[in-house]
Parts: sequence; C-alpha cells; structure tokens
Amino acid sequence: MTDQLKDVKLPEGMNNETLAHLMEPQNYGKLDDANGVGVALDEKTKEYVIFYTLLKDGIIKNAKYATNGCQDTVVIGSMFTDMIKDNNLDYAKGAIKRMNEKLGTMSAQQQVCADIVFSSFLASLTNYENVQKGADEELHLFKMKESCDAINS
Repeated sequence: MTDQLKDVKLPEGMNNETLAHLMEPQNYGKLDDANGVGVALDEKTKEYVIFYTLLKDGIIKNAKYATNGCQDTVVIGSMFTDMIKDNNLDYAKGAIKRMNEKLGTMSAQQQVCADIVFSSFLASLTNYENVQKGADEELHLFKMKESCDAINS
C-alpha cells in the first residue's frame, strides 16, 4: 500500500488490499498483444467487462481488463488480474473460487460485479481456445443471466 493510504480510516468491511485497489486500480486498460479477449455483458444495464489475456505455454503472462462498471467491478478486476498473472490455467480457473472466498460476504449487487469480471475472464479463455482451433473470432461474448438493475428494482 502506498504511504498516502496508510493513515486512511477504512470503511466498515473494507481491508487495506481492497482500499489500495480502489485508489490505484491495477491492470486496467487494453492489452494490445492479448491472444484471448472475452466480454461479459449485462444487456439490461449495458454494463460490460472486457478481459484481455496473454497466454504462453499454459501460463497467463499478462492480463488486463476494461469496464464501464461501478467501483466494485473495478476493484474486483484489479484484484483478480493481480491474482492470476504469471500463473497456469488450472490455478487461474481455481482463482475464481479463491477470489470469492477472499471477498467474503458480498451484497447481491457486488456478487453480480464479481461474476461479470469472472465471466469475462472465462470468455477470454474460450476465445483463446477457439482461435487455437482455427476460428476467426475477434472476441468471445457471454451475456449475463443476472443484472445489477434487477437486483436494485
């Protein structure tokens, strides 16, 4: 954590790691040399996450994400990309469960934010696999079953 955040009083339920990712998100933006691109879309709210992965020899060498979503989505994307970088695919797929455990009890809306990040990651792996099999696919899209909007109505 940066020195400027060390004396910040944390809101209830927030830990230092979450605050650091909120204040200084990591791995945000486009990854130009990605070989897996996935998108998860909430059709009702039009919220999306684009997940970029660079895989080499079964290792996630780099991962980035972009979103038009809320701060929860940004924080979860930041934490998750940090967790999976430089790890193999088996670790990365298991990281979804570990990330849910790390986040603990979340509101229904926060869970949808987490799910849209994880779904975009899985879509990027599907895109990678499809392209490896010869498909002409720029990205792979998953449409979300749950919507942030439905939770709030």
